[in-house]
Amino acid sequence: MKKILITGADGFIGSHLVERLITDGHKVRAFTYYNSFNSWGWLDTLSAKKLKEIDIFAGDIRDPNGVRKAMEDIDEVYHLAALIAIPFSYHSPDSYVDTNIKGTLNVLQAARDLKTSRILVTSTSEVYGTAKYVPIDEEHPFQGQSPYSATKIGADRIAESFHKSFDMPITIVRPFNTYGPRQSARAIIPTIITQLLAGKEEIQLGSLTPTRDFNYVKDTVNGFIEIAKQEKTIGEEINIATQQEISIEKLAKELIKQINPNARIVCDEQRLRPEKSEVNRLLGSNEKIKRLTNWKPQYTFEHGLSETIEFFKHNLDKYKTDVYNV
Repeated sequence: MKKILITGADGFIGSHLVERLITDGHKVRAFTYYNSFNSWGWLDTLSAKKLKEIDIFAGDIRDPNGVRKAMEDIDEVYHLAALIAIPFSYHSPDSYVDTNIKGTLNVLQAARDLKTSRILVTSTSEVYGTAKYVPIDEEHPFQGQSPYSATKIGADRIAESFHKSFDMPITIVRPFNTYGPRQSARAIIPTIITQLLAGKEEIQLGSLTPTRDFNYVKDTVNGFIEIAKQEKTIGEEINIATQQEISIEKLAKELIKQINPNARIVCDEQRLRPEKSEVNRLLGSNEKIKRLTNWKPQYTFEHGLSETIEFFKHNLDKYKTDVYNV
């Protein structure tokens, strides 16, 4: 039985990862963002029985002392804590540098001193920017098309440097667009679903032409776990992708068809990214993860969307459907 720390455990992917690792029999320490409400984010929605199995550590990823304390007696770290909203990064880039770059450095410094046996650093497909070729493999050049993606590129390169400089057991895990239950309304699929379920006839969206490679959250979580199992993934950067793409327009029309066929799409200018910042095409290669691990997608896009819609039907009260969530 391993003792595993998950940073960002209160978030979307992190909370699913906590559940899965507990189910697999591991001891889990969940690093959550300290706040005066004593909120544990999405972990608050877990059953009392599951919560009793979790060692909650409230802290701030930007603080090296708290991070080091949280990592004591830990075998593996899954580092997911980050600021991820692209529009918010346009006007608050300092917070992204502090959280995404400095926060990752704090984890790596502590892991080096504590001799942590395995570190998984979470990247994002946004580091690639608009595809120069498809499918996008791990050799694709990086493009900082937003302050968010630039800070994630920086965090990845610091992780690479610690592996090469200090021979640390680090893997950079790079999920393409993850979706599913508990996702923030700032993401495209929850944005569409919540507006539809709220009964809106006009669905406000930004650009409709970009394409994305969508991973269902349980497949993303399984990718992390399969990567952590293999010694040969150490020192590697590994995509988690379906190797299929869909345009935002086609996605929206599919969700409209499933939920409210009378709705129509309208362009909301405040949701448009600056032209050179928009990532127009993301289609990931999953050849490397399949070669190095036993991972393969378990969920079809249709199955994943169905489970996601069902979740939002029962949790719409947790979302502000009249507000553009940056």
